[in-house]
Formats: sequence, structure tokens, C-alpha cells
Amino acid sequence: MKGYSEWMSRLIQALSKLPGIGRRSAERIVFHLLKAPGDEVTELARLLQMVKEKTLFCQICHNFSDESVCHICSDPGRDKGMICVVEDPKDVVAIEKTGNYVGVYHVLLGFLSAIEGVGPEELQIADLVERVKNGNVREVILATNPSTEGETTALYLTRILKPLKVKVTRLAHGISVGSMLEYTDQATLARALEGRVSA
Repeated sequence: MKGYSEWMSRLIQALSKLPGIGRRSAERIVFHLLKAPGDEVTELARLLQMVKEKTLFCQICHNFSDESVCHICSDPGRDKGMICVVEDPKDVVAIEKTGNYVGVYHVLLGFLSAIEGVGPEELQIADLVERVKNGNVREVILATNPSTEGETTALYLTRILKPLKVKVTRLAHGISVGSMLEYTDQATLARALEGRVSA
């Protein structure tokens, strides 16, 4: 890039690959880092390294965690009889921000997509079925995104969970079709959670 040293150019290029950060934002970040005290930059670099090295998937729900079992699954105050199924760890954060949900989660780590070659085996569906079979689960809330893939995933899950004699519900509509849970405002998400319907 013209006007930048090789290392600045490489850092701007690397930062601009991050979601939501274009070239101008990457340039501003680099200029900020160059002006910041050295210990702040060192701490940022250390934290990036630690997050990458120390973050695991919870062995129960597959959410991000610092331990083998995440803080939600290990919380005795959470209702283990209610499992909210989401596509991505970001969706857990979105629902938690509503403050209205007291159950636990199951993160699929994706959605069914014939076009992308993602079938049930590539998702954490078998673990969900085992949790329902082995636990005292009363209700499974399907909180997949209201996209074509999310709806397909929810229909598939409904079909395989219903024979297990568990109540299967779906978030109420009010979340626009094609939108993502992580971008839905908290009030809309809370209403959708409260008004969930049988799947």
C-alpha cells in the first residue's frame, strides 16, 4: 500500500479481513495502536493469543468456554429441563442479553445447507438427541435464524425430536425472515422467546 511501511501495510491488510472492518477502519486501528502506550499494545496482543489458545467448546452444549463445561451448563440455578437450540455461540450472547431466559443451550455450530454440503453429521445434532434421551428435558426451544437454512434446520430437528416425547417449540415470529439473531434488538428477541410456539 502506498505511503505505508511494509509492516503497517501487512497489519492493515490483516485487520481488513475481519468482519465489519474495511480498509479505512483498519487504517484507523493501526494509527491508534501506533500512538497507544507499548504496554497496552502488548496486552492486546497477549489477550488475542490467550483467547485463541484457551477458548474451548463446552463438552455439553458446544458454546465457547474457558473450561470443559461452560458457566451456563455448570450453573445450578439454570433450568436444565429447557434447552434452547441455536446455530452459533453469538446467538447465546444475544438471548442472554434479554435477561428473560433461565434454561440452558445447545449450539449446533452451523445450519443444514445442501448447497454448502452441510448435513446433520456436520452439526452437533447427535449430541442434542442424546441430551434429550438421557436428561429430564421437558422442552426444546428451536431458536435457529429465520432464514431458509434456519427454517430447514428447525423442521429437521422437529422431525427427529418429536418421537422422543419432548415438547418442541419455535421462537415466535416477529423476527424478520432473513435476519440474524445477533442483530435483533433485545426487546424483539425477548418477545419472540416468550411467545414461542409449538414446532
